[in-house]
Amino acid sequence: MRTPLNGVIGMLSLLSRTRLDGAQRAYTEAAQKSAEHLLGLVNDLLDYARLEAGALEFDPAPVDLEALTRSVAELLSPRAHERDLEIMWSVAEDAPDIMADESRLRQVLFNLAGNAVKFTEEGSIHISVERAGGTEKKPRIAFIIDDTGPGVPVEARDRIFEEFGHVDHSDAARHDGAGLGLAVVSKLAQAMKGTITVGDRPDGRGARFRFEAQFDLAELPPRSQPLNGLCVRVMTHDAMLETCIKTQIRASGGSVGDEADVVLVDHALSDNGACIPLPSERSIILLRPSERDLIANYRRAGYHGYLIKPLRRESLAQRVLVATPHANVTPVTIRHLEDDRLAVGNFKGVRVLLVEDNPVGQLLAKTLLRREGCLVQTAADGHEALAAARTNLFDIIFMDMRMPRMDGPTATRRLREMGQSTPVIALTANAYAEDRAACLEAGMNDHLTKPLEIDALRMALARWTNGSNRAKLAATN
Repeated sequence: MRTPLNGVIGMLSLLSRTRLDGAQRAYTEAAQKSAEHLLGLVNDLLDYARLEAGALEFDPAPVDLEALTRSVAELLSPRAHERDLEIMWSVAEDAPDIMADESRLRQVLFNLAGNAVKFTEEGSIHISVERAGGTEKKPRIAFIIDDTGPGVPVEARDRIFEEFGHVDHSDAARHDGAGLGLAVVSKLAQAMKGTITVGDRPDGRGARFRFEAQFDLAELPPRSQPLNGLCVRVMTHDAMLETCIKTQIRASGGSVGDEADVVLVDHALSDNGACIPLPSERSIILLRPSERDLIANYRRAGYHGYLIKPLRRESLAQRVLVATPHANVTPVTIRHLEDDRLAVGNFKGVRVLLVEDNPVGQLLAKTLLRREGCLVQTAADGHEALAAARTNLFDIIFMDMRMPRMDGPTATRRLREMGQSTPVIALTANAYAEDRAACLEAGMNDHLTKPLEIDALRMALARWTNGSNRAKLAATN
């Protein structure tokens, strides 16, 4: 059901990048939005049908709470920024990593945070994780989603977790929802012996959704705290963002105050989009990905660097350390700090093996890759992919998960058995969250969701191809 829809959405996206007059562009955008809405409904219906049938299995494994929460925020950030919203995440210092089914937790967080993005007209969404009691070996963890939307009336707080439930009947028409996303969350919460509640946000207008459950403690290395002894000042008018940043700083071992070693400045403080005057000798500017063109201006103005929202705790800590008076800064250090979400990249000459059995999906991916300057060879299934890998060198392989004769995970295992270390990126319809876990277990390096989007594709190319090690055409001669 999803494959033809992904093809429709992808080809409409390609069409929108061609020369169209005003009416044609409006028709194309309307068709694309309708197809995306239909795909969302199909995914919700399939998820709910599986839950009702009791077909879900839980596979507990160590879960890095920071990586999980960050991935959800970054996946939703383009949608949030498109609506001029901020989205952010934080994990409290005392919230330990846990044993859980990561794909199910991700689905809960994605549905809750996605719902917040949908219903919030202005302001922010904050995904936070806190410890809520329990024991040393069995901590109780709370996953909290705060938003600055209209809130949920008391009389609707039970109804929205029911099948096809809405706050009121106009919601379904205004927000293109089937009313199944929160019902899926409720079912998953019950399956994890947890609770899901909604109430008013304590610090102002909006709603707070809270999923809480008890988990076994995971034996993972403790999180780094490189900011011990350092103080950071935060300048922003967004109270939610300020709370998030303070949590990340404290989780990194630092403190927050006015007499600070380094100052973090939110570009959103600028009324007219111009650069904010340097408030301190050692300042770092906070930008959205779409504001990347301002980086050079801020560097000329004396800023020590930039951070991209939603902020990553480790990147924040590294940037702060580099900005301190006694930091040992080298060109290699600076390159290491560049954010991969800003990657434009020069991918000319990158050799790509594209493994995709669906002709429309293959055409879409091949067109996008060739527009980036890549040299693309195609294969229709795992057997053809293995044959191509035996006789050619590739910088990166994009591999469909589900194919006839030999699927993506099986082909990847065979590649690894052959000693191939080429990065393999799974292409998945994201029907079920366990697909992502399966691709990693098979030895794949990353995954992209269909229909492919150009920004996500560029980020994968930048992250997994190394300019100095590319398998250029000459390397095969």
